[in-house]
Formats: sequence, structure tokens, C-alpha cells
Amino acid sequence: MRNDHLRWTGIGCALLGAVLTALVVARWRPLLAYDERVAQDLHAHAVTHPGVTHLMRVLSDWVWDPWTMRALAAVACVLLWWRGDRGRALRVALVTLAASALQQGLKALVGRERPVWPDPVDSAQYAAYPSGHAMTATVVCGLLLWLLPRPGRVPVAWVVAAWAAAVVSVLGVGFTRVYLGVHWPSDVLAGWLLGVALVALATSVPVRERGGDPVER
Repeated sequence: MRNDHLRWTGIGCALLGAVLTALVVARWRPLLAYDERVAQDLHAHAVTHPGVTHLMRVLSDWVWDPWTMRALAAVACVLLWWRGDRGRALRVALVTLAASALQQGLKALVGRERPVWPDPVDSAQYAAYPSGHAMTATVVCGLLLWLLPRPGRVPVAWVVAAWAAAVVSVLGVGFTRVYLGVHWPSDVLAGWLLGVALVALATSVPVRERGGDPVER
């Protein structure tokens, strides 16, 4: 039952991501107007608050950078492989690689330009859509939550702390990208939707325990 919910969640997020992508490609005016309004408001705040902007850059460029997230995924893979749990190790590696390939492919296909400011506070390479930071954080945090031991094997406080850290990281990195003026809000939303879709679909397949039957996590 849980895996069915995950599968439908993944399908739903994938469909929403497809609709959002179509609207971006079609340059749907209400969406573009919303993107521009939010981006302009946040950029105006960033320009006049250098201390906050510096913090946002540290969080975005170091703490929640895609390479930081991929490093966490790599560590998880190594630990799983060392424990002999090669099925989950391969799944984490493949989903993380698939997320990177998907985001780069969409960037090339959509080719959306990033916001341009007369007084930029940060810069970024490649096309804007979707946000690689938002998508990578969503995928890695989602996979790490999937790897959490079953309820009862670890204190509840640890589980709550892990979920809180994941939620703050995913939402926080999306906010930093728009605040720093290198993404439109819909770029970030697309990263979230596609990231959830990948994780939900990948983890909806039952895990086969070593020497046992498939089990739901």
C-alpha cells in the first residue's frame, strides 16, 4: 500500500512537472509575470541587505551546493556497499545520476535564460530551467530519508531531526536561488516536482532484502 502511494505521488509530480515545463516553453504570461514580480522583490532586498545576501551565498554555494549533496549520496553509497547492501547502494547512485542527467537535458532543451540584473549579487552558469540546486537537494534528501531505519530501530527524535533537516534544506536552497537572483521561482518549483517524482518512483519498487523476499520500506 505504501509503495502504491509513492508510485502515484511520483506520477502526479511528474505530470505537474510536465505541465509546468509546457507553460515555461509556451511562455505563459501569468506565470512569467509572477516569476518576474517575485524575483524583482527578492533581488531588491538582496541588494540592500549584503549581510543576508552573504549568508545566502554561503548556504547556496557550500552547504546546499549540488556537489555537497552528491558527496552525501556518495558517502551513503559507500557505507551501504561496505555493509553488503548493494541493491540500495546502486539505487541511490543510479537515481542521483539520473537526476543530474535529467536536469542537464532539460536545461539544454528548454534553454531558459536566467534573470539579468544591472546590479547582480551572484552568478550562475548554464540555462535556468530547472534549478539544479533544488532538484539535487530534493533527490538526495529524499533518498537519505528513504534509507532511514524502520520505526522502532532508532529514536523518534532522530527521525524528526532528519526530516526537519531535509525539509529545511530542500525549501531553503530553493529560496536562496531565487533570492540571489539566479533563478526564477518556477525553475525552483520544477526542480522540486521532478526531484520528488524521481525519488517516489524509484523507491516505490520493493527492496529485496539479502536472501529474502521483497519488502516495503
